[in-house]
Amino acid sequence: MIFRALLFVAVSIAMLAQTGSVAYSKEGIMILPKDYREWTFLSAGLNMVYGENGGSAANPRFENVFVNPAAYRQFVKSGKWPDKTTLILEIRASDSRVSINKDGRVQTNVVAIEAHVKDAAKGGWAFYGFDASGQNGKSFPKSADCYSCHEKNGSVDTTFVQFYPTLREVAKAKGTYRDSE
Repeated sequence: MIFRALLFVAVSIAMLAQTGSVAYSKEGIMILPKDYREWTFLSAGLNMVYGENGGSAANPRFENVFVNPAAYRQFVKSGKWPDKTTLILEIRASDSRVSINKDGRVQTNVVAIEAHVKDAAKGGWAFYGFDASGQNGKSFPKSADCYSCHEKNGSVDTTFVQFYPTLREVAKAKGTYRDSE
């Protein structure tokens, strides 16, 4: 009976991690959704990340942002992020002179994965950084710069909608957009 219960919990966590719902281990570690690359793609930036995962002018990094589909649909309707919104930031190295490309840059290997999650059960918005395996996300301390930067500069509910062209106009039309510097 105990084995069946443990198996049910393990399967439930695995299914949540594949369906776009945020899931945590019993230790509070965020489990990376396996299908996040199938989520709604919001935007790609170049060299917008700071700190240890950021790039340089000579070696810029790409940042791809994905959001779980249910949160995207709700945002389009209301201009607000619902509880359980999960934004995944995938940071990739770049290279030039790949194949026929002579002057541009292309994305290469994943350097880091981070998440920005709205979860009322965990106190609201939180940031997570994933380990080298890309599976387990530990929460950043509330003193991390990302909290104050997003609070000060996020155009909608501490998120950088100003960089998501498909949602910027939605937020403006719904009256939830806040101009930032």
